[in-house]
Amino acid sequence: MARYSAGAKTSAGSTTLPLISLYSAAAVGAKIREIGVTNTTSTAVDIKLVRLTTAGTQGTGLTEAKYDADAAAASCTAFNTHSVGPTVGDDLGYRASLGAAIGSGVIWTFGDQGIRVPVGTGNGVGVIVENGTGQACQAYIIWDE
Repeated sequence: MARYSAGAKTSAGSTTLPLISLYSAAAVGAKIREIGVTNTTSTAVDIKLVRLTTAGTQGTGLTEAKYDADAAAASCTAFNTHSVGPTVGDDLGYRASLGAAIGSGVIWTFGDQGIRVPVGTGNGVGVIVENGTGQACQAYIIWDE
């Protein structure tokens, strides 16, 4: 398996609009290894990790970086903040309260198996606002495929 990463400064997002997401390709799935999110404002924000079962209107596609320069290009695609909400599936149980300070953040790691994103362009994982008002954040995703 090859390893990839993508990151961006997000828009505020909401309880229905993921701040950042990763979607599988039609024939290739992913195993997410790590997600990091830091606040870029002085207003606290609560976030959580969820499965996404439709695409909605995804935000700008992010540039997927290869860990190994000789690896094939990534098949899965990372996206910045969605403008129309996808269908939110399972709550994956990961939550964080990002404090009211620039740089307050969280790094979630997912063990030796990772969080699997099944094959199919409507299958994804995303970070959404758990409750309250979203804030712009810096976020990244690391995955294997």
